[in-house]
Amino acid sequence: MPHALFLGCTAPIRARNYELATRKVAKRLGIDLVDIDGFSCCGFPVQAMDKETASLMAARNLMLAEENNLDVITLCSACTATLTDVSRRLSKDEMYRVGVNKVLKPLGRESKGTATVKHFIRMLYEDVGVRRISEAVTHDLSNLRIASHYGCHYLKPSDIYDGFDNPEDPHTLDELIRAAGAQAVYYEERLLCCGGAVVGIDERIALSMAKEKIEHAKHAKADAIVLMCPFCGIMYDANQRKIESEFEIQLGMPVLYYPQLLGLAMGFSAEELGLKMNSVKSE
Repeated sequence: MPHALFLGCTAPIRARNYELATRKVAKRLGIDLVDIDGFSCCGFPVQAMDKETASLMAARNLMLAEENNLDVITLCSACTATLTDVSRRLSKDEMYRVGVNKVLKPLGRESKGTATVKHFIRMLYEDVGVRRISEAVTHDLSNLRIASHYGCHYLKPSDIYDGFDNPEDPHTLDELIRAAGAQAVYYEERLLCCGGAVVGIDERIALSMAKEKIEHAKHAKADAIVLMCPFCGIMYDANQRKIESEFEIQLGMPVLYYPQLLGLAMGFSAEELGLKMNSVKSE
């Protein structure tokens, strides 16, 4: 079935390589990603200041998907958490849905609470499956040691994800890394936040958090960090030179989005997967 692709704010502006690789991999696997005209910010950046406005922004996006009879596939973990939470409330809480529809009625829209939300990585794991992904691999990546980064919002808050994976000991991304033929490396503090949550308050603390995580991955002799959230990508990849400058160290740790790793295993070229857009060279 086709799915509405929700890019959010960060991916199309600062993580075009993530979008590019996702579209390539999805097409190869027969996943039909549909672009919806009118999708906007999910509402996440507004939550701390105005939760009601944030939920209305999410509801409006979900209504657009409903009007096209599509469920939503996301690339950003924060977008996933925000849209999933509102989707569940629209589906299960009639009073909440009535209130949302009353506010958004001037836009000529009404939510029935039917649109569901999934992160693209969860879709690969649950709907495509590890076995089918393994069968799509054509190039040997068995010499690559990969450190997975789950981040905060892919699995948390856990109550909105219906028990998908264990937020305290996750395994789904590691399984997908192995399905692509690479080695999944366990390393210290693998569940540590990227630091992006505090970058607007204290950049040095945020950079130190990212630095610590990268150093742990290097200590485990990882060849690269693989993740699935555009803002985590900014912290580890785009900000890595800033980290090196701030703390007077050398890291040189390549950072890939999972669709880039899987695309390499499927035989796509570096150019097709946007690897030239990665800040840290990944040759």
